[in-house]
Amino acid sequence: MLNDVLKDAESRMKKSIESLKSEFNSIRIGKATPALLDNIRVEYYGTNVPLNQVSNISAPEPRLLVIQPWEKDMVAEVNKAIQKSELGLNPSVDGQIIRIPIPPLSEERRKETAKLVKKTGEEGKIAIRNIRRDANDTLKSAEKEKEISEDEMRKGFDRVQELTDKYTAKVDEMIESKEKEVMEV
Repeated sequence: MLNDVLKDAESRMKKSIESLKSEFNSIRIGKATPALLDNIRVEYYGTNVPLNQVSNISAPEPRLLVIQPWEKDMVAEVNKAIQKSELGLNPSVDGQIIRIPIPPLSEERRKETAKLVKKTGEEGKIAIRNIRRDANDTLKSAEKEKEISEDEMRKGFDRVQELTDKYTAKVDEMIESKEKEVMEV
């Protein structure tokens, strides 16, 4: 019982870390990275699909993204989706290719982005603490139902707290690393 609760909590915490990584990847830092466009969806035969499922995305230069839709008809659709996104990017269409220059971030924009990184990281920590609460509630109810002893419950609380500390420390490292990346000129 105790191991199941711990395995579940750890697996959910790992998923929170993965989710946070993908959110951090979509935060614009002034460098061209295909992950920047991960959240953009394009209308494709009546269905909204991720941009990377209808085109090749590459970053041939540090400040340039190149998108090559697989179908000619998709160029205008992809261009429109990028312009509608809240990334503040200005794509230019060059035949079958869309080029997106990534402008360097101003000092003010860097500070705003650093704040966004902190806020996103805090949301990740909250998710991890919610997982801790769920695991502890499960242990309490198991003890109440006499499935585990009070000692096992206390041991479980300690192990869940160790997991929580481990994963919140990972979030802190991720925040620090991303902030450093954002503030780099």
